[in-house]
Amino acid sequence: MYDGPMTIRPEMSLAQRKRQLVSDELTEAALNLLALKGFDAVTVDEIVTAAGVSKRTFFRYFASKEDVVVQFLTEMGAGMRAELAGRPAEELLSVALRHTIWISIDACAGHADRALRVVQLILGTPALLARFLERQAQWRDELAAEVARRLGLDPATDLYPQLAAGMALVAFNAVLRRWSDSGGAEDPAALIDRAFAVIAPTLDTVA
Repeated sequence: MYDGPMTIRPEMSLAQRKRQLVSDELTEAALNLLALKGFDAVTVDEIVTAAGVSKRTFFRYFASKEDVVVQFLTEMGAGMRAELAGRPAEELLSVALRHTIWISIDACAGHADRALRVVQLILGTPALLARFLERQAQWRDELAAEVARRLGLDPATDLYPQLAAGMALVAFNAVLRRWSDSGGAEDPAALIDRAFAVIAPTLDTVA
């Protein structure tokens, strides 16, 4: 069973806390139902009934039931640019990107019991996977902008920042997939090491 949000949020106002509470309740209800019945079998009506809110309230927070599930992993990418920006300027880009990706993977793997089922649901449901990859396009642009800033490149004319960000996110997806397929048995840290051993020479040679 999903047992609540997995991220630590900064101090919020009372109104923000109330909104977050409703969002968490909807997410919990949705993920519990989806884990029991599967994505296609669950309706928005069932979710709002389980959460004890109206359908109108649901659509104030989420555009669709896909959004409820994808939101569980969206926060993993939200802080990637900030993580990369905080790495030492003299650090090799491959090391900085590896740390950036690891922070996001660790946030998920650290809550394996509840996160693994959601990762498996997303990767195994075409509609959810499409939404997840759609969100990653934004992450790629944000990482590319930070790579460009870090290396003094122009992201509008230089291909390298987008390619570097894309390689990092390919590694992210490969690790998530392997962790999911193994049922959580494989160590994400070891998988990250293996993935970046492959892409690091290219990242650092070109940079």
